[in-house]
Amino acid sequence: MTEATTTGQTTEQAAAASDELADFDTLTGRYQRELMAHCYRMSGSVHEAEDLVQETFLRAWKASASFQGRSSVRTWLYKIATNVCLTNLEAKPRRPLPTGLGTADSAPSDELLEDHEVPWLEPIPDAAVEVAERDTIRLAFVAALQHLPARQRAVLILRDVLRWSAAETATALDTTTAAVNSALQRAHAQLAERGLSPDTVEPDLDQAQRTLLDAYLQAFWRKDIDQIVQLLKYDATWDMPPFLNHYRGIDAIGQLIGTKCPGGCNDMPMVETIANGQPAFGLYMRQPDGHFEPFHLQVLQLTGAADDLRVEHVTAFFDARLFARFGLPERLPADYVPA
Repeated sequence: MTEATTTGQTTEQAAAASDELADFDTLTGRYQRELMAHCYRMSGSVHEAEDLVQETFLRAWKASASFQGRSSVRTWLYKIATNVCLTNLEAKPRRPLPTGLGTADSAPSDELLEDHEVPWLEPIPDAAVEVAERDTIRLAFVAALQHLPARQRAVLILRDVLRWSAAETATALDTTTAAVNSALQRAHAQLAERGLSPDTVEPDLDQAQRTLLDAYLQAFWRKDIDQIVQLLKYDATWDMPPFLNHYRGIDAIGQLIGTKCPGGCNDMPMVETIANGQPAFGLYMRQPDGHFEPFHLQVLQLTGAADDLRVEHVTAFFDARLFARFGLPERLPADYVPA
C-alpha cells in the first residue's frame, strides 16, 4: 500500500466522520443506548447514567469542530464517556447490593433494617441499553464492577467488555499500556478473590426456564411457601435494597416470605419484565379497597440444567418508582388474575 493510498483512505475516513458529526440528532440516536450501557456499568445508577450520556453528547458537540478523525466517532465518544464517568465517580462511594456489604446473612426473625442513605445499585430495563453480550449488563456483573476502583473499573470494561487493545485503552485514559495491563491484572485478581465473575445469560428463555417462571409467578399468587421453596436452589440468596438484611438458604427465605411479606393468598400478582438481561417481575400488593399497588421489583438469577433448574438469587428492589421505568402498570384492578 502506497503512502498516497493511505493518505487517501485517511482523508475519506475523516470526511465520513465529519459527515456523521454534522447530523447530531442521528448521531445521538445511533449511540445513545450503547453509551447508556457503558455509563451504567461504570456508575451502577440509571439516573446517573442518563446524565452522563447527556454530558458526553454535550462535550462531543462542543468539540466536534476539532475532531481530527484519528479514531472512529464511536471510539471517540466512548473515550469522552469514560472520562466523564471517571470525573463523576471522584470521591463517590460504590453502589452495592446488601449481599455485597460483607455483613452476615440475617435470620428471618431479625428486625428489618432500612437505609436510604446508601447509594444502592439500581436495575436497568433491557430496552434502555444496547449490548453485544448480555452477561456484561447482568446485575451480578455490574455489582462485581462496583468492588473495583473507578480507573480499574474503566480498564476492565474497555478491555474485557468493549475488547479494546491495551494501546487504545491507554490513549483513552491518557496513560501507558504498562499501566493499563497492570490495572487489568489487579482488577481480575480482585474479582477472582471475591469469587465474582459474569456468568452466561441465555439470550432467550427456553421452555424449561419459561415453565419455572410461570410456576414461580403462580406460587407467589397463591402464597404457596412450599412451592416457592421448591423452585429455589437449596443455598439460594435473597436481598432487598434499601433493607440491609440479606438471607441465605431455602429455610430462611421461606420463613421470610411467610412471616414478613404482608400479602396472603391471591394478594400478590406479578407482571413479568426483563432487567439487566435477566427475568424479572413487578410484584403488586392488594390494597384495602381491593386493587393492587406496586410493592417491589424482583430480578431473578437462574441456575442449573433443564432437569434441575432453580432460582439461585433474588434481588427485590423496594422502590415503586421502578415500575414506571420498566413500563409496568401503576396499579392493577381488583379483579386482576395473573395468567
